[in-house]
Amino acid sequence: MIKKVFGIKGMDCASCAAAIEKAVSKIEGVKNASVNFASDKLFVDCNNEVDDQKIINAVEESGYKAISENSTYHHNHSFPSQILSDKTWEGEHNHAKMESDAEFGTLKKKLWFGTVVSLIVLFLSFGGQFKTFVPEKLSFLILLLISTPVEFWVGKQFWRGMYYEFKSLRPGMDSLVALGTGAAYFFSAIIVFLEIINYKLEIADGVGLEPYFDVAVVVTTFIILGKYLEARAKGSASEAIKKLLKLQAVIAHHVGENGEIHDIDINQVKIGDILLVKQGEKVPVDGIIVEGQVSLDESMVTGESLPVDKKTGDKVTGATINKSGIFKMRAEKVGSETFLSQIVRIVQEAQASKAPIQKLADKITQIFVPIVLAISVITFIIWFSVGPEPKISYALINAVAVLIVACPCALGLATPIAVITGTGKGAENGIIIRNAQALETAGKTHTVILDKTGTITEGKPSVTDIVSVSQRDNQRQFALLQIAASLGTHTTHPLDKAVVDKAKEEKMSLLAVENFEQITGKGLKGKIGGQNYLFGNRKLIEESGASINQETENKIDELNNQGKTALILSGEKSILGIIGIADTLKETATQTIEKLNEIGMDVWMITGDSQKTALAIASKVGIKNVLASVLPEQKSEKIKELQQKGMVVAMVGDGINDAPALTQADVGIAIGTGTDIAIESAGITLVSGDPVGIYKSILLSRKTLSNIKQNLFWAYAYNIALIPVAAGILYFLGGPLLNPILAGAAMAFSSLSVVLNSLRLKRLKL
Repeated sequence: MIKKVFGIKGMDCASCAAAIEKAVSKIEGVKNASVNFASDKLFVDCNNEVDDQKIINAVEESGYKAISENSTYHHNHSFPSQILSDKTWEGEHNHAKMESDAEFGTLKKKLWFGTVVSLIVLFLSFGGQFKTFVPEKLSFLILLLISTPVEFWVGKQFWRGMYYEFKSLRPGMDSLVALGTGAAYFFSAIIVFLEIINYKLEIADGVGLEPYFDVAVVVTTFIILGKYLEARAKGSASEAIKKLLKLQAVIAHHVGENGEIHDIDINQVKIGDILLVKQGEKVPVDGIIVEGQVSLDESMVTGESLPVDKKTGDKVTGATINKSGIFKMRAEKVGSETFLSQIVRIVQEAQASKAPIQKLADKITQIFVPIVLAISVITFIIWFSVGPEPKISYALINAVAVLIVACPCALGLATPIAVITGTGKGAENGIIIRNAQALETAGKTHTVILDKTGTITEGKPSVTDIVSVSQRDNQRQFALLQIAASLGTHTTHPLDKAVVDKAKEEKMSLLAVENFEQITGKGLKGKIGGQNYLFGNRKLIEESGASINQETENKIDELNNQGKTALILSGEKSILGIIGIADTLKETATQTIEKLNEIGMDVWMITGDSQKTALAIASKVGIKNVLASVLPEQKSEKIKELQQKGMVVAMVGDGINDAPALTQADVGIAIGTGTDIAIESAGITLVSGDPVGIYKSILLSRKTLSNIKQNLFWAYAYNIALIPVAAGILYFLGGPLLNPILAGAAMAFSSLSVVLNSLRLKRLKL
């Protein structure tokens, strides 16, 4: 299964997006089609047999234009290296941008033309002095001539859209605008025609009906103005991806087999190429240093402003900056495999996804326009039946006002524009949000469980104490460490690694181990020199039948109370010694807990450590709730228990060892992943290991969810309040009528206000 991305042109509301989704979904081989109205993007999940042209044709048959962006990638993330190794991806994006710029330029021209004509029409319609020296017949004819290009050129997109909307039986905003302005235009044109043939429709002695070209022209111009401002604002909302793309280097210095250096386009770099990176330049792609020592600015990866020293054998990430020195590197990942490309892909997917809160808006949008059309017809009938004279004018103006004031766009934009802005803001701060559902859920959570290792602590434990039970001499301590390290060298567990590192530091030679066994969550077993040994936690030792005397118990308690992990080494019958291991607290761990408490989060720590060790560490950072002695496979069960109590739980871990727990949680947050961001079990990925990112991600999610609710409230309230006003309900209560021109202005402002409200997220300080 692959995903294809297309830019869409010509959409005006959520109904347009629904029509495209319906048309593309009918293509054989297409599993899912999702259109994001706010970003004008179509994402298609399909098999390899579905080519771009089939999708483009389906979109065009719906009345819209599709531009393939050709950023095709596999869902299993095993990206073909050639996908982005040529200029296709960049070229398609540039082509889409040029199309967008051309469309924006045309919109601007139409706006200027419509504005000038609107001023002339208003002057001709209401300029009393002008009417005294220009015959009414000529005045009407001039109005008809200058209004026609506004209705059918400036407003062409609405007429074209209405045709396709009715063709697909999904009327939308285009239908409302075209019917509203069209009714005013054709009614006025009929009056002009009758005036030319000297037939006057009189509403009183000598008083004829007046044309309403001002309604048709000014309303069209107002809506085009709204579209123009909306397009600019929507472009601003999606700036995050543009900024990410600009981070990419443009050229690379390729080192040939004979040492010759020549510049090549970044898209021509292949895996295995040797590249030269000079001081001040961007690293072209992901790779490994093969020669040189340098200092790199990796702030775009980690968020840390301090440069990081790199040497031969170290990995480097594309788009990071070489602050000092010069080095050669071997390209390991190019095109869509690079860290930067993966971020762009994930952010694009997130921006295309739909939040659960949007479902209600989508359902309402499907029936919204038919309901408005029905209200407009009823309004016309009532005013024509019982309204004052001229009944036809009152009926027409109020029916048109209903059509014009209704705004399905605001409903369609309320959620996606906030999601785009929120996910973009996150990406700029090293917070990679995988989809809108994760964003919404994180915004609702009030319980967060932090895995101790790697979240609260650095995840780099070291040996602090070696205690021999039977003897206290250095020789005995040496033997303890040697045996423990010999067992530990067969695993990758951080605690065992700390013991092995200590042995290496002491330059010990390790012993051969037979019958090795690793017991998950407890420790290690093995035979060394004919003797059986156990090395692990209290649970492992107690299950073996070995007894722990009071002196040993006291030492274990002492280590635990210091926040250290006590690992016990035991022979076949007796305990030989204890190794104390401590992990350094992260610098901002306490600050993070304080911030989480400030926003009302219920913070828990989960760990495999003993209760005393866990409580000691938790007290240092201010955590009150502790889940201790929890085996890795039990973490998801503990989360389920909290969920059964009605808690919405966020789980924070490394994304690998904690995968089941991250999946069980309502939202999983993987922390400190660096360039490894393709972690499916996590809805949110924090590139940096700084735990403050946990607070930032939840704060951003809450603010985005709040923004969505504000947008939806405004969209619903606007339509519920103004549609009855447009129908003339206030008139029967002694109030005014809503002029269609004001209705058009209100409609344009409604959509724009939703977009501008969402853009406030860009100014959020994290």
